Amino acid sequence: MAASEDGPEAPTEELDVACGLENFPVSTWPPGARPEPFQYTPDHVAGPGADTDPALITLPGCSCRRARCRPGTCACLRRGDSYDEGSRLRLVLTASAARRAPPVFECNALCRCGDLCGNRVVQRGLQLRLQVFRTEKKGWGLRALERVPKGHFVCEYAGEVLGAAEARRRIQAQTVRDPNYIIAVREHVRDARVLETFVDPARVGNVGRFLNHSCAPNLLMVPVRADSMVPRLALFAARDILPGEELSYDYSGRFLNRMDSEDQEQPDDAKPRKPCYCGAQSCAAFLPYDSSLYRPSEKPGVGQEGDV
Repeated sequence: MAASEDGPEAPTEELDVACGLENFPVSTWPPGARPEPFQYTPDHVAGPGADTDPALITLPGCSCRRARCRPGTCACLRRGDSYDEGSRLRLVLTASAARRAPPVFECNALCRCGDLCGNRVVQRGLQLRLQVFRTEKKGWGLRALERVPKGHFVCEYAGEVLGAAEARRRIQAQTVRDPNYIIAVREHVRDARVLETFVDPARVGNVGRFLNHSCAPNLLMVPVRADSMVPRLALFAARDILPGEELSYDYSGRFLNRMDSEDQEQPDDAKPRKPCYCGAQSCAAFLPYDSSLYRPSEKPGVGQEGDV
């Protein structure tokens, strides 16, 4: 029987931003609203200039046969157990502003411990129901539809892994009206080297691309390695998060990371700044600015530190 012209419209299928590629569908609000088109990927993909294909397995596996690998016997846990019995990141549970983050390595596809190993957290993908929603001033945002305990893994910031030159080319081609998705993560290692990772989820990315900046964020970004030295940019709850609360992280990387004086660089006053609408009491009024992406070469800034 055909519906009358004046009758109610037939219900439409709820949009899944993740296109069925995550453990849970990622809904949108308001219903029927659609973010700008992009290709969804739950994991990093190799982009222009990338030194390593993030899909390749390059790290050796452990020979453990237990359900949970243990420090002292597992090659993947030479730096200690990263997660507690509840799969919460110990770094977040004990972090303070006076310390830098040690490297986190998970067991990988070559390990013999199996998929139920407690040292496999980020690689399992989304374990929470998330929703992309329209904010009042910040465009699209991301929130959890359930309570998130402190230290719990929330999502990754996944996209195209770029070479430094391509990252600079893309960001310098942007206008002040264009959203900037490119993130530069710098990790200081023992021999004074700095490992740089550039990720752009603008064209190819996951739900992490909808996370907004906050000067008082509820998420902490931590590089986590599993199959290769290309880090997964994992976001963990920095405190208990209520259902419906917007998820955010500090774009500058300063949150819970000690800053050296030479790294606290101010932008060129001639460069237009984008206003910050996070609403925190500590709001800096403008979004963070990475001057290294606007110059041919620049001294590396602060990131995570450890014996990677």
